Amino acid sequence: MKWERAISRIVRALCGVPLVVLLTVPYVCAVAEQDDLDSYRLRISGFWFYSQPSGTFRGTNGNGAFDLQNDINFQSYSTPAGEIDWKFTRKNHFYLSATDFSQTKQVVLNRTVNFQGQTYNVGAIVNAKLQSFVLIPGYRYDIIRRKQGNLGVQVQLDLFDIKGTSSAAAQVNNGLPQLATASSGKLRAPLPVAGPTFRIYVIPNSSRLFVTANVMGMYFFGYGNYVSSVGTVGLTLTRNLAIRGGYQLGSRLNVNTQSNRIGLNLTQKGAVAGLEVSF
Repeated sequence: MKWERAISRIVRALCGVPLVVLLTVPYVCAVAEQDDLDSYRLRISGFWFYSQPSGTFRGTNGNGAFDLQNDINFQSYSTPAGEIDWKFTRKNHFYLSATDFSQTKQVVLNRTVNFQGQTYNVGAIVNAKLQSFVLIPGYRYDIIRRKQGNLGVQVQLDLFDIKGTSSAAAQVNNGLPQLATASSGKLRAPLPVAGPTFRIYVIPNSSRLFVTANVMGMYFFGYGNYVSSVGTVGLTLTRNLAIRGGYQLGSRLNVNTQSNRIGLNLTQKGAVAGLEVSF
C-alpha cells in the first residue's frame, strides 16, 4: 500500500540520519580546526628563565631559617624550562612541564643563623646551595576556541622537589675557633593548582603575531599557597616554528608543613624567552 511504502521511506531516511551525522561532524570539526590559526596536534616548547629567587628556607621543628637574599645573597640566575602539549581533540589538551634550578653561593654571614640544629655564627664563611626541580602534569580545556585565538582553563599538579644545604669549614671566627658544620633539609610537595590561560593572534587572519598569558594559583588553607602569572609575545617564523619572549610577573610558593617538616617561602620573577615547535 502507498502509505506503507511512504512510512518505509521515512523510516529509512531517519535511520540514515545518524550515519550522515557521524560522517559529517568529523569533517566539520576538521574544517573548523584547519581554520584555527592555532592549529596543531603536538607542541614542544623550550624556554630560558632569568630570575632572582627570594624568600626563606625554614628548618624542621622551628630550627631557624636562611633568608635567600639577606643571608645568602642569591643573585639572578638562568634556568631552562620545557613543556610538551598534546592537543588530542580540538579543545582538549594534556601537557607536561618541567623546570630545574640550582644555585650555590659562598657568603660571610652578617648574623647568627640556626638551621637544622646547627649554628652558623656571625662572620662565618658559609657555602649554601638551593636545588629546586618542578614536574607539572596537567590538563587544559579550551572554553572558547575561535580562529583568532582561544581562552581555556588549566588544572595541573605541581610536583616540587626542593633541597637546601649549608656547610662551614673549621675556622677562626672573631678570635674564636669554630668547628666544621653542615646541615641540610629537603621538601617534596605535590600542589594542585588551576587558572585561566589565553592565546590571541593580534593581526586579523594572520598567525604572524600573538600574545599569551596565564594566571595559576591555589590556597591550601594552613598548608600554604601558590600563585604564578606569566605573559609573552610571540612571532611565528615558519608554519611550525615560533619565538616567544615575555615576563613572569611572579611565582610565589609558600609551604607551611608540619612541625617535623621543612618549610619554604620562595618567590621568583623575571624575563622568559624561548622557542615553540608545533606539528
